[in-house]
Amino acid sequence: MNYSENGEQYHIGLKEGDVGEYVILPGDPKRCKKIAEYFDDAKLMADRREYTTYTGYLNGVKVSVTSTGIGGASSAIAIEELVNIGAKNFIRVGTCGGIDVNVKGGDVVIATGAIRMEGTTKEYAPIEFPAVADIDVVNALRHCAETLGYTYHTGVVHCKDSFYGQHNPDRMPVSYDLINKWEAWKRLGCLASEMESAALFVAGSFLRVKVGSVFLVVANQEREKQQLENPVVHDTEKAIKTAVEAIKLLISNSNKG
Repeated sequence: MNYSENGEQYHIGLKEGDVGEYVILPGDPKRCKKIAEYFDDAKLMADRREYTTYTGYLNGVKVSVTSTGIGGASSAIAIEELVNIGAKNFIRVGTCGGIDVNVKGGDVVIATGAIRMEGTTKEYAPIEFPAVADIDVVNALRHCAETLGYTYHTGVVHCKDSFYGQHNPDRMPVSYDLINKWEAWKRLGCLASEMESAALFVAGSFLRVKVGSVFLVVANQEREKQQLENPVVHDTEKAIKTAVEAIKLLISNSNKG
């Protein structure tokens, strides 16, 4: 069933030629304009529902930024429809909350994999299938974070559907499950918690495209529990700049190949 008209993708309102092969994926539509300011000749291509898209150029190559809204379900729609019109490389940019006590507010987290504690990926793959980032994208993000001089961490992140299930688990009817699993993620060295990477990684594996994620750490609830210094930071510039530079590096590496 095709719900769209004029060749446009139904949700994102875009058609073939509207986006580049490289796309940055913030959750918040309001971040798109800020990210597009790093592009040359950026133009607003569509603004529909939670999906806002600008397209411009980096190093002479067409690139785009498309917001996904919050959570795996809307993120999966975005990547599906973007792939339909030619996108092949994706970097999710957003915020996260630290879990490992070595992760502080203001740090950058680069996800190598994600815990699938959400619902979207269950409609893509059996639970045994891992949610992993593309190694080329991870390496580009790591290189750029290091070059930019940022404090960064690479590793596994936790993905959930309920923000308040994480931050106020005691009041939930399934508190026993939420609290026990949170303790397991801590013991396993999980770096941080967010809401989109698992869906993007698994959908990306299925669609045979490259996907990675980079986050600003806003704060760390585990540091607060232990009465450790716990800075609260909201400026996402570090994560955005890391993603933009990583796109440039991926373009450069592609040209060499």
